[in-house]
Amino acid sequence: MSAVSGTTPRLTAPRPRGGVVQSLTDSLVVARRNLIRMSRIPEMIIFGLIQPIMFVVLFSYVFGGSMNIGGTSDPDVYRNFLMAGIFAQTVTFATAGAGAGIADDMHKGLIDRFRSLPMARGAVLTGRTLADLVQTALTVVVLAVVALLVGWRIHEGVPKALGAFALLLLLGYAFSWIGALIGLSVRTPEAATSGGLIWLFPVTFVSNAFVDSSQMTPWLRHVAEWNPFSATVQACRELFGNPGVSTSSAWPMQHSVLASIIWSVLIIAVFRTLAVRKYRSAA
Repeated sequence: MSAVSGTTPRLTAPRPRGGVVQSLTDSLVVARRNLIRMSRIPEMIIFGLIQPIMFVVLFSYVFGGSMNIGGTSDPDVYRNFLMAGIFAQTVTFATAGAGAGIADDMHKGLIDRFRSLPMARGAVLTGRTLADLVQTALTVVVLAVVALLVGWRIHEGVPKALGAFALLLLLGYAFSWIGALIGLSVRTPEAATSGGLIWLFPVTFVSNAFVDSSQMTPWLRHVAEWNPFSATVQACRELFGNPGVSTSSAWPMQHSVLASIIWSVLIIAVFRTLAVRKYRSAA
């Protein structure tokens, strides 16, 4: 009989994947998890669609006849002026939902479970923001259809219009990282929702979204013109060919497309770093 060796064969551990590949794969897994969750709670999507539709109808038909845009108070002119602002407001208000979702996961202990897994740092947050980006894109598509029904039109062709929608989604994705940081910093989903909306109102209303910023007082006009939100709205109006293109000498208004990209990338870089750092130390 042959002797049985007393040594245990050594198992070769699988080679780890590259950092970027692992981070991307883990982020997509988490994004898929969140999208499945959203599909099982359809009221989240429905309520997310109702609010921007209400804004379109209310601003178009209630305030449309009293707004002076380019020397005219024609409601049709105001509807075309308005839509870039409504689109931008819609993608940024999704921030509150992102923060509330992350705060809910924290409250239920799900974040602690994710942190115990061999996952790339930041994949949980990246996956969540990507899932919110998909939901935001769906909302923008529905909102664009409603806008066409109330008289909104594009005049610079489809390629430029798609570029405008890309800038909107980039802004929404950037702001979702602010929501992620808020969601990690509060104790309850309710606090995350309130905290996510408080700062959004001055950002969206002290801008060129709903009124011509040239009609504001000088100090407020300067704030509005350097508002990242205003840069994206201005860029969309230019790419859509809608009325209200600013004649301001402020750099963001003269180079709105470039300013929109710079602002969004800068916000992502800063707040993603802060959110991931907060996630690593969150309890």
